[in-house]
Amino acid sequence: MSGTKALSLVCFAVVALAGAQARADIFVYTDSDGVEHFSNTPPRQRRGVRRIRTAPPRPSAPAAAARPGSQTRDRSPERYTRYDAFIREAAALYRLPESFVRAVIRVESDYNPQVVSHAGAGGLMQLMPATAARMGVTDVFDPRQNIMGGTRYLRVLANHFNGDLVLTIAAYNAGEGAVMRYRGIPPYEETQRYVRRVLTHYYRFLEHESAPVQTVRTR
Repeated sequence: MSGTKALSLVCFAVVALAGAQARADIFVYTDSDGVEHFSNTPPRQRRGVRRIRTAPPRPSAPAAAARPGSQTRDRSPERYTRYDAFIREAAALYRLPESFVRAVIRVESDYNPQVVSHAGAGGLMQLMPATAARMGVTDVFDPRQNIMGGTRYLRVLANHFNGDLVLTIAAYNAGEGAVMRYRGIPPYEETQRYVRRVLTHYYRFLEHESAPVQTVRTR
């Protein structure tokens, strides 16, 4: 994508090894050819680099309503670990970091399998009907089906964008067509905010996974 407005390519393996200083900030700069780049890692050049700092996501609920006829939104703390087995299964099958899948679910539905967005996306990973059908999901409100389908779609996007984490996130929100059309993150406030939120949670989950396990001595 050189010679055009694009995001710097960042493979999942590289992102997973990024230090805590990188966090989920996005760096924007223009090279000598006038090409504007976006990256979640600091560029080599120092001059003219603009850093978009990410703030912790607000605790407000996602823009989705409870499924018609369903029970009240699940707000129990247990929901954050209730689907761990499905997440591990999907992440292993489609070779994506578990923390990445968790971050997308956190932003999309806050781990509520019954939510439906105003646009008609449903379930934990907020799959649109057409996307669900493409990914072989017959019931978006079935947690395992939804997670498997959503993770499969992330894998498809990651392959399409050569492993670029930021482009994959943007495409999951705005569609791969929009990302290709703008050759980078689309200039949509919602999508730009979505990318920052997913990255924030992703790095936070990575730090949690790498934290040393505390042990208690017994006599």
